[in-house]
Amino acid sequence: MSEQIDPQNTPVDFDPDAMRARYRQERDKRIRQDGNEQYIEMSGDFSHFVDDPYIETAIEREPLIEDVEVLLVGGGFGGLQAGARLRDAGIEDIRIVEKGGDFGGTWYWNRYPGAACDIESYIYLPLVEELGKIPSEKYARAKEILSHARAIGEHYDLYRGAIFQTEVTGMTWDDEAQRWLVATNRGDTLRARFVAMANGPLHRPKLPGIAGIQDFEGHTFHTSRWDYEYTGGGPEGGLNKLADKRVAVIGTGATAIQCVPYVGETAEHLYVFQRTPSSVDIRGNTPTDPDWAKSLEPGWHRERMENFNALVSGVPQAQDLVADGWTDLIGKTMRLFQEAAQNTEAGAPSVAELLEAANFEKMNEIRALVDEKVGDAEVAESLKPYYQMFCKRPCFNDQYLPTFNRPSVDLIDTDGQGVERITSKGIVVAGREYEVDCIIFATGFEVGTSYARRAGYEIVGRTGETLTEYWSKGLRTLHGLQSHGFPNCFIMSGSQGAFTANYPHLLEECSTHIAHILSHARAHGYTTIEPSKAAEQEWVETIIQKADSGLGGLGGKECTPGYYNNEGQENPLAKQASSYGGGSIRFFKILKEWRETGEYEGLEFGRPA
Repeated sequence: MSEQIDPQNTPVDFDPDAMRARYRQERDKRIRQDGNEQYIEMSGDFSHFVDDPYIETAIEREPLIEDVEVLLVGGGFGGLQAGARLRDAGIEDIRIVEKGGDFGGTWYWNRYPGAACDIESYIYLPLVEELGKIPSEKYARAKEILSHARAIGEHYDLYRGAIFQTEVTGMTWDDEAQRWLVATNRGDTLRARFVAMANGPLHRPKLPGIAGIQDFEGHTFHTSRWDYEYTGGGPEGGLNKLADKRVAVIGTGATAIQCVPYVGETAEHLYVFQRTPSSVDIRGNTPTDPDWAKSLEPGWHRERMENFNALVSGVPQAQDLVADGWTDLIGKTMRLFQEAAQNTEAGAPSVAELLEAANFEKMNEIRALVDEKVGDAEVAESLKPYYQMFCKRPCFNDQYLPTFNRPSVDLIDTDGQGVERITSKGIVVAGREYEVDCIIFATGFEVGTSYARRAGYEIVGRTGETLTEYWSKGLRTLHGLQSHGFPNCFIMSGSQGAFTANYPHLLEECSTHIAHILSHARAHGYTTIEPSKAAEQEWVETIIQKADSGLGGLGGKECTPGYYNNEGQENPLAKQASSYGGGSIRFFKILKEWRETGEYEGLEFGRPA
């Protein structure tokens, strides 16, 4: 019988009321009125932060003027999976436009030391069965993931239609030609019958709007454009050129958790500037067991992927195939759901009470781990997260916390206020200046800004209205993939779609759905596909009705500010932009059943006049 948690009978050293008060206090002191405006867009004077440091040879070519059946924007896992499923459907005329120098998306740009997936690689890497490739570790490193992305491109012959070092600058529907006119920064004019956006949710780096950020006279770069020429070494570490350098890392999110141990290992001195500590649990990475790999039966990848998704969605499974920090986090919580549902006695704790108790229990474990790993009690206290477990993205790492035991590493806790200012020589917090030679910004990516800004281009629909204008009063789609007035246009995203911790799983389902719709259109001679206004409205109403909160999805109003909750700012449109509140399992089933009916309900198909 599983151990039961009763919020009325908690350990003597645990006071739920005091913990709630502490959580509110930590949240309140971090609330900023400027929300997402506290960050700087990397353009103009800051455009050098997004230059590609990984290009060995710049591609020189003449502008393209051509017709294409399907144009995919983005060569990460979204574009690759869509391309693979389109190839499976017999569609050969595919053009992929990618701003990087190769396939990879997130894993092309993020090559910082220690970069690795934090979802088990056996389910995170897509198409592993199709390629006959088993990752070498439970949590594969960036280099291997990038290699896998390239292998997908080769396996499905996607390099044939790929143009790299190229960015889309505009997309306009030509109703007469029934095609999208796609412009690029290379002067290309691509007339595409169908387009699919696979820009990715976290690809546009952001900088904090710290006073004096342009005054610093030392070296600076963002983690998504790691400067190995300056640091030496590579993704596996060995940053030997930092041996005589005083280095600052600003940010303590998922990226910093991975790269800080490597910088701390070699830098003469490292200062880590923290606004909000991350929750850091045990990683426990292990090499792949060759005997286990040989034992796998056909279909194992989807089975394992769906098992994980079920567990983190709160659906009990006979076996936990992945058995990692994610399933442990959710498993503890969902066990209490089951107990609450079975307990009908008068005065029994409610589901909400039990969930809160489970949350407190898990976060106490996280805070206890900090005490176990960090020797200095004051530093340890600063590294403890005081918020609910899914207020920020959970992190898993075995080297981050012990790094602060190094005498050459200092945690500069800003008590939730962030860096005060940057000078020509260093960084100021609470009136004290820390002189450094280099500032590394581990400050993440844009989330709460408009889709067009994050994509880097505007989409102009049939009526001349832009997608930004159409969505100005709230996101409007059918199944999160298509919008009325924008024919033959698909957007791969979790908004009005599904949320799942394993994002490539969502991309796989989206890719399968898009390929199915296009196959149907081609088979019947349709040249346009568009959701009806009524179907779109019905789906919008479904999303709103099932939204968990006014902030939508993860990170509620009670949470410390972050990209999960729009930096703590109320957004009347956020509920409408949230993921499907019925959960990813139900959402994927909705798409599958929709396809199986063969009725294509809600879509309007057209033929040439």
